[in-house]
Amino acid sequence: MTFTPLRRALAALGVTFALGGMLPAASAADLPDVRILATGGTIAGSAAKASDANDYKAGSIGVAALIEAVPELTSVADVSGEQIANIPSNAVDTALLLKLAKRVNELLADPKVDGVVITHGTDSIEDTAFFLNLTVKSDKPVVLTGAMRPATAMSADGPMNLLEAVQAAASPKMKGAGVTIVMNDYIAAARETTKTNKRNVATFRSTEFGYLGTMVEGEPVLYRKSARRHTSSSEFDVSKLTDLPRVDIVYAYAGSDGRMSEAAVEIGARGLVAAAMGNASVSPEQEKSYGEIMKKGIPVVMSGRVPEGDVILKSGAKKLGYIEAGNLPPNKARLLLQLALTTTDNPEEIRRIFTEY
Repeated sequence: MTFTPLRRALAALGVTFALGGMLPAASAADLPDVRILATGGTIAGSAAKASDANDYKAGSIGVAALIEAVPELTSVADVSGEQIANIPSNAVDTALLLKLAKRVNELLADPKVDGVVITHGTDSIEDTAFFLNLTVKSDKPVVLTGAMRPATAMSADGPMNLLEAVQAAASPKMKGAGVTIVMNDYIAAARETTKTNKRNVATFRSTEFGYLGTMVEGEPVLYRKSARRHTSSSEFDVSKLTDLPRVDIVYAYAGSDGRMSEAAVEIGARGLVAAAMGNASVSPEQEKSYGEIMKKGIPVVMSGRVPEGDVILKSGAKKLGYIEAGNLPPNKARLLLQLALTTTDNPEEIRRIFTEY
């Protein structure tokens, strides 16, 4: 057994590996071409001891070591890695989202490339996945994966997640499925999945509509596909963009007023997302503030704190001019509004976009 730098580091911490059943290596020319883009996160994290799954440094292991730690990848695909960033995902910003979208589009435009896997921190993986779902111009598989435990943990979930992500990206069954997150044996749609637990490895769930499918013995088994526009059917083009319009999320709570929304506009927000209580419920002070803001031509998208169900505006709220987010949570409604504002300022057009995506 050859000990790579990552394996040596893990072995020093008392972590051992079983060889398992090794399959004969197929010729790289016979295997799907899958590119792995690494951005950091817990999957690339390291701690001082194998029992520590909390006090670790995210984004400290490079893509080459991640690939070397999963030798089974060589029987699945012709894989190559590229380090796009090596950061915790709470540091992901607009610049990185645009960089990823452009690089994924560049790679998938190559007929030799069959799919892309992105390793990512779990804090904002759903944001990045949804952004790519709206901006990738290909029906080839784009799969994001991560981990809830660092690479040095004695029961790290990252290696299996990476293997299954590559298996999914290498499969023609995933063509047209949109951008997905593959973790913990499940295949989830970028639009519909969210992180539900701060520590558990089974954190990503699609609570209202369920997963797209599961990974079974190295193969994706799909039960449905997303009906909303995405990837190759999306109208958004970020190829020439260097930034996105500022959109802020304003939280509603007992006792909230209009000062946060007004402050957001003062610092340059071109749109707002209201994270409302219940079904489109904000305080009277917030409602008054939003009404004045919308009179200035700044769109306000009504989303909510409640994780399930579509926003349905009452007649009075409709007259004020809010745009319904549908069932998109505030973080994803924000991304869609940012992209919408790159194409139009017309409220009716933005309303159409939220209906279709």
